[in-house]
Amino acid sequence: MSDAVEKAAALLREHRESIDRLDAILVFTLAERFKHTQAVGRLKAEHDLPPADPVREEAQIARLTELARQADLDPAFAKKFLAFIIQEVIHHHEQHQS
Repeated sequence: MSDAVEKAAALLREHRESIDRLDAILVFTLAERFKHTQAVGRLKAEHDLPPADPVREEAQIARLTELARQADLDPAFAKKFLAFIIQEVIHHHEQHQS
């Protein structure tokens, strides 16, 4: 194996290790986030509040879109990702209401 290929393989390994660590951080962060949103869902159910909060959702999307821009992340991707999370949270909240 040439020196250049060995260096490329080492760099690839380093990038993949970083990706693996970041994936773990994402999973644990999402789990923590859902623990809090489930608590919110229980509170909403206990107090007969609607499962969705369109005003907050809109504000969150705007805030996270701006954060995505600052982080040099495609804002359209960030919006889709957040929309997916919000839909999942609303689904959980609706389950608490049943």
